[in-house]
Amino acid sequence: MQAKRRFPAIAMAMVLTLAACGDRDAVPSLMNVRSTTAGPDEFGIIPPKPLELPQDLAALPEPTPGGLNRTDRDPQAEAVAALGGNLGPREGVNSAHSGLYAYAARYGVTQDIRQTLAAEDLEYRRQNNGRLLERLFNVNVYYRAYEDQSLDQQAELWRWRRAGAATPSAPPPQAGEDE
Repeated sequence: MQAKRRFPAIAMAMVLTLAACGDRDAVPSLMNVRSTTAGPDEFGIIPPKPLELPQDLAALPEPTPGGLNRTDRDPQAEAVAALGGNLGPREGVNSAHSGLYAYAARYGVTQDIRQTLAAEDLEYRRQNNGRLLERLFNVNVYYRAYEDQSLDQQAELWRWRRAGAATPSAPPPQAGEDE
């Protein structure tokens, strides 16, 4: 009779052990956000710009197979324009920002910084991929994994206010709050 009682516990332990032996080479997903439907992602669909008839049809560029279409949207350029940015060339440093770039690069620039940070973040996520039950039940562990690297926004706001810095983009202090 004792063996019958132990069997479910042993079976459950084996299932949990096998679940923990998942694909460790897979890229860890800390957010665990998945669509529950089989349909398309409504946020991945970008409607095209309306068709226009140009003034001079002869001035149209030659079509390039696989190239850009005049009605294709460019979300990055639209965001830059909406925020009042310059839609000039995106390669290199804009002459208006050359002073800022020179100041930021005064101690040198690591050419492959994006690849280095991506590799370091992947290793960090592999080490902080959540506990067994969090992975098993797809619990979101993103914020807990990066908690020690995040900034306490309210504490930083009050630190700047106590130092006398203007914080115009933050809500004004409420009556009775520590200033």
